[in-house]
Amino acid sequence: MRIGFCSTISCGKTTLVNELAKLPQFQDYHIATERSKYLRDLGIPLNTDSTLKGQTIFLAERASELLRENLITDRTVIDVMAFTSVAKSIDYYENIDFNYLAKNFIYDYDYIFYVSPLGVEIEDNSVRTTDPKYRQLIDDVIQKLLIENENYIQNFIKIPPYLTTEQRVQFVMNSLKL
Repeated sequence: MRIGFCSTISCGKTTLVNELAKLPQFQDYHIATERSKYLRDLGIPLNTDSTLKGQTIFLAERASELLRENLITDRTVIDVMAFTSVAKSIDYYENIDFNYLAKNFIYDYDYIFYVSPLGVEIEDNSVRTTDPKYRQLIDDVIQKLLIENENYIQNFIKIPPYLTTEQRVQFVMNSLKL
């Protein structure tokens, strides 16, 4: 089963994935988290400074993760599409072409969970921006993309806002019927 969590920055996706990884039901799963720092250290611009080449690398990472049978990831193709959509250096037509290509991989997720930023403070991890306006912009674009691409999503589930990590874990497990 391929499970992806999508959301804007600093919403607890990585924390949630790391907690799920501790459960026996997911012992044979590939867990994909915290790739941005590695890519930033390679010189790939992030956040609003991202480039088409950089976003293509992010998309290639998401696509390569989807080659695995059992996956839990804290970023999905939807996230990559959203960050591409708001990147300053990517023009309108590049964005359209990129997202047209990217949406081909959405159906490979068995489940996509949307994680709301409501009730979660922005944490500075020295990689992502802490700009609340940018965070909201990404969230708005993700929600728009989820609606636009609903035909490509096998199982889409919104995690209710204001839940603790433990409550989120329980919600996910119940949603997966595990």
